[in-house]
Amino acid sequence: MGATKTDHFTDRQNQIAILAKALGHPARIAIIEYLLKVNACICGDIVNELPLAQPTVSQHLKELKNAGLIKGNIEGNAICYCIDEKAFAVLNDYFSKIILTVTNQKCC
Repeated sequence: MGATKTDHFTDRQNQIAILAKALGHPARIAIIEYLLKVNACICGDIVNELPLAQPTVSQHLKELKNAGLIKGNIEGNAICYCIDEKAFAVLNDYFSKIILTVTNQKCC
């Protein structure tokens, strides 16, 4: 079988693409912002914060968790979510280097 498109790129490039794709929906951005605002693990409050049905919120949480942007721990009948700081450290490093390069660049 042939190589997939991701095989042509570095692990880091693929990792950044996965994180960026997961952040590519406004509902997911809203979830991240809410988790940052409350600065704690949240179990059921997320659905109350968004104008979306519970199954839709659950799907967005699943996408964020699969990308590694949030962590989910089972507590009783609920899953409590919080930010995964390791993924955001990767994004911070990536975008910091871009900003530094662009700031020092003498183009256009």
